[in-house]
Amino acid sequence: MTEPRLIKEVEGLEQGKAFIGTEYAPAIFSDSTHMIGFCFDGTTSFRPGARFAPGAIREASFGLETYSPYLDKDFEDYHIVTMGDLPIYPSKWHITNDFFMDMVKDLDLKKDKIKFVTLGGEHSISYGPIVTYLKHYPDMVLLHLDAHTDLRDGYLEEKYSHAAIIRRVLDHFTDKNRLIQYGIRSGPREEFQWMKENKTLATSLKECCEWLEALPDDRPIYLTLDLDFFDPGFFPGTGTPEAGGEDFHGFMKILKILNKKNFVGADIVELAPMLDATNNSSCFASKITREITLAMNK
Repeated sequence: MTEPRLIKEVEGLEQGKAFIGTEYAPAIFSDSTHMIGFCFDGTTSFRPGARFAPGAIREASFGLETYSPYLDKDFEDYHIVTMGDLPIYPSKWHITNDFFMDMVKDLDLKKDKIKFVTLGGEHSISYGPIVTYLKHYPDMVLLHLDAHTDLRDGYLEEKYSHAAIIRRVLDHFTDKNRLIQYGIRSGPREEFQWMKENKTLATSLKECCEWLEALPDDRPIYLTLDLDFFDPGFFPGTGTPEAGGEDFHGFMKILKILNKKNFVGADIVELAPMLDATNNSSCFASKITREITLAMNK
């Protein structure tokens, strides 16, 4: 592993408990993966609570090992830092989004091998990280795992709603980018028609895996994971649960492919920890976070 180099310290972040196996450092390093929390759920349209997810995911990580037997990787083998949480201004998503984009505007993610795992929060928080990555990786593939289409042109008078995140990101796509969606099982008819016409929706786990396997190994891939992708029988602690979702082992089939590819960044959103009194959803999300973070490290 190349020795990490401090690139910049970041002021204004809220300190949080470090994810197990990471060091707490409000700073950005080369050759490193950075976990950062975005504790916002101001556009939630059903059941709020996702703003508490970053802390719950980090807290639950202390029931985990740092080693993944699925990927044969360990946090101890890589430089992974917990940066803390972005400053939050209730009902003012754009201020926190601008903070993130300003924090990374002078960086060269590709050259310095800087990666981010952003912990939401609801799905609107993905806008800043994804748009940032599109600037640094012009041919990036966006992998969208979710129960919902998220292709509205706004929802409840909010243009940047969690129900519009993919539509807003597509505003920044060029013909060099590609969108792959899987797990989608809820949305308006016209959005399903759009996905069919544009061939973005994989209709089975097998098809999703085949599409990912066919990508060149050096093609950059970013994952936006809405945790309602999982069936609520496994993951009830989310704001808009939808029956018929995937399980952990199906997800790991996808992640094992990403582990072999140029997996450059991810966000994990829509855990609402208080909606699951057993705390199992937080533990589930924490394990998913471990696996995603390790898959990004080579």
